[in-house]
Amino acid sequence: MSVDWRGVIPAITTPFNQDLSIDHGFLAAHCRWLIDSGCTGVVALGSLGEGATLTAREKSAVLETCVNAIGSRAAVIAGVASLSTAEAVAIARSAEEAGCHGLMVLPQFVYLGDWRETKAHVGAVFAATKLPCMLYNNPISYRTDFVPQQVGELLEEHPNLEAIKESSADVRRVTALRALAGGRLRILCGVDDLIVEAVGAGAVGWIAGLVNALPRESVELFNLACRGQSAAAFELNRWFLPLLRMDTMPKFVQLIKLVQEAVGMGNARVRPPRLELTGTELAEARATIADCLARRP
Repeated sequence: MSVDWRGVIPAITTPFNQDLSIDHGFLAAHCRWLIDSGCTGVVALGSLGEGATLTAREKSAVLETCVNAIGSRAAVIAGVASLSTAEAVAIARSAEEAGCHGLMVLPQFVYLGDWRETKAHVGAVFAATKLPCMLYNNPISYRTDFVPQQVGELLEEHPNLEAIKESSADVRRVTALRALAGGRLRILCGVDDLIVEAVGAGAVGWIAGLVNALPRESVELFNLACRGQSAAAFELNRWFLPLLRMDTMPKFVQLIKLVQEAVGMGNARVRPPRLELTGTELAEARATIADCLARRP
């Protein structure tokens, strides 16, 4: 199965039972609900999925659950992030064995390499399988910035690099990448509160966060932006923005899971070192969520 890299593709959360084991039953139901709501795929094991807290066995099990739940209806993309190149390659191969349709490839963690080292790291992951790949550029979180010229180098050397999740929060990057790569590269927005602007600049997909709780509204917002219905897109986006901005905050995992809990599609459990929100932080988040849901279109 090929990956189209278009539309709304949730970066899915990982649901936990009370003992913080993975709730595979809900995970499967969540995946099906998202696809039923118009999403075109899912990305598992990303930052929002708390991939860094999962063991290798758990990661494989999550991917297998997603693949079994969705089947051939949509693409399952595996996030590949690691401290070491060898482990990243192993994750990529495990994803291929689990039946995933593509990979989302992150730079190495902790050690901030130069371009030669970073290029070798992601290149090894691209070359590890025949799966189509999406590069994840998020210099705000990971300190590594894949500038357009470097993306061009990777495109020349790796034919299975097909897309980029652009999360620099600079919409000009979308324009620069389009000018550099033309139709060779699918550009997807990775910042929730920038989606309307990114689509206007030429992004064709959205790796989204709040979609975990509000897929119908997310798909509608994306479609309005793609159709150029700017007035309707502006109004829906204005309602959605207080929630979409939660995707850009340090505790975005806790916040998005809290929204899921509020709409009855999940719970707020997270794995340490993350802890659930408490006190004023929790009260303010719940107030924002309640206000938005009370005015839900």
